[in-house]
Amino acid sequence: MPITELLEKNALLYPDEVALIEINPEHERNRAIWQDQNLVEPDQEEITPYRREISWADFDCRANRFANLLLTHGIKRGEKVAILLMNCLEWLPIYFGILRAGAIAVPLNYRYTAEEIKYCLELSDSSMLVFGPEFEERIEKIKDEIPAIKNLFFVGDSCPEYALSYFKFISYCRRRKPEIEITDDDDAAIYFSSGTTGFPKAILHNHQSLMHAAISEQKHHGQTKDDCFLCIPPLYHTGAKMHWFGSLLSASPAVLLRGVSPRWILETVSREHVSIVWLLVPWAQDILDALDRGDLNIADYDLSRWRLMHIGAQPVPPSLIKRWKERFPNHQYDTNYGLSESTGPGCVHLGVENIDKVGAIGKPGYGWKAKIVDNNGQEVGPEEVGELIVSGPGVMTCYYHDPVATAEVLKDGWLFTGDMAKKDEDGFIFLVDRKKDVIITGGENIYPVQIEDFLRSCDWIKDAAVIGRAHKRLGEIASAIIELKDGAQCTEADIAEFCKALPRYKRPREIIFDKIPRNPTGKIEKVKLREKYGALELVAQQIIK
Repeated sequence: MPITELLEKNALLYPDEVALIEINPEHERNRAIWQDQNLVEPDQEEITPYRREISWADFDCRANRFANLLLTHGIKRGEKVAILLMNCLEWLPIYFGILRAGAIAVPLNYRYTAEEIKYCLELSDSSMLVFGPEFEERIEKIKDEIPAIKNLFFVGDSCPEYALSYFKFISYCRRRKPEIEITDDDDAAIYFSSGTTGFPKAILHNHQSLMHAAISEQKHHGQTKDDCFLCIPPLYHTGAKMHWFGSLLSASPAVLLRGVSPRWILETVSREHVSIVWLLVPWAQDILDALDRGDLNIADYDLSRWRLMHIGAQPVPPSLIKRWKERFPNHQYDTNYGLSESTGPGCVHLGVENIDKVGAIGKPGYGWKAKIVDNNGQEVGPEEVGELIVSGPGVMTCYYHDPVATAEVLKDGWLFTGDMAKKDEDGFIFLVDRKKDVIITGGENIYPVQIEDFLRSCDWIKDAAVIGRAHKRLGEIASAIIELKDGAQCTEADIAEFCKALPRYKRPREIIFDKIPRNPTGKIEKVKLREKYGALELVAQQIIK
């Protein structure tokens, strides 16, 4: 069943109930109020947020209207429509409108440069682009270089002359669903890889993939109509949207929060009676740090309905979850592992009942299979490190326009993830590192994630990343880039002393104090760190003996 039918069902059964809420503490209308009253702009965390909501019937109607808008502007079945928007109330109705028109949705990363936007539009063969006011300058630069784009639709108040107003045109479109048959095998969406290793690949999924993501998410987290999901990560990413699909399946409301301030996360949970929150590691750390500093007080918020905190998109330090459970002892905790190539999170799933296995990414998720194999594709034994491969209904169709790259990762129905992992005697899978990130020093394999988890357990350290640096004698050495907590007083010698708890060959040979760059989904941008530090000679840093 195509996922668009879930939206239609919810609109029929629960037309007047709330489907989506947008909360934006940084909205321009708030800034306008400050200017009109000649006030000094207050701390954004002290203002009343801009809030909008729509019902399931309104959501369904908006999707139908946009589908009909696409059809009247010449979009045919199978054509690609790109979305370049910040999280907002229009995002998901536009996405579902594209699917209802029989077209293929192409969400774009809002951090893309103008050249990256152009690259992704061309790679995906997009015929139309829907964009918001935050991207006017970038689109202005490339508008004359993207001739395949039939129309540019602008979602905002002051439409530039080279684009068409989404709000103006959609108001004239029919409310009725277009008569276009959609099957599970039809192509549905193109998502782009995170691009941490260069220009992103275009990942093609069909409707079966999207529907399985909804089913597995609801199976894993047990969403009911009484739940309310807080969505903070960007909707262009599979992780955010596929977690929300569990709310779609259960017909429960979701809140789209613009911004990651710890105060506004807790404020939103309190005001909107949120029961499920998906966080990235840095956001969870920021909440705990704010509580530890006394900047926030749990007693100031009604968090009584918050039942589940889960984290995905990156390895989760066990020390972080220990701290979280100390502050929020009644919370269930879960983690999901996935890739955009496997419809986002859930192909491996820890499960809330397995809190004693924190540190593992879990076992194969609902409807999924997983194995750990050696370089010959043979399954390895317990505690042996190999490459994690997965198989299930959510595996991508292909890398669009890239048969060579597709053949490298799709083999006999299995997706080769490029992640190194091991399995314990109970069958729980532990992520070791990315295959390409393994550091070979003096013939020994070093897995940076293991060192990073250890470093983050230090009271001084907020975040850490470990990369390989060239070394004449050893081939490579492990260099640790360390971001200290605010106010922490710490030297290279202090870190060296702390690292003596590691086996000698795992100890970082070099310490660099710096900020850790992460992308919008929380992944460490090691390409940036390698570009910044990889070519430097080993000088002026503390070498750990």
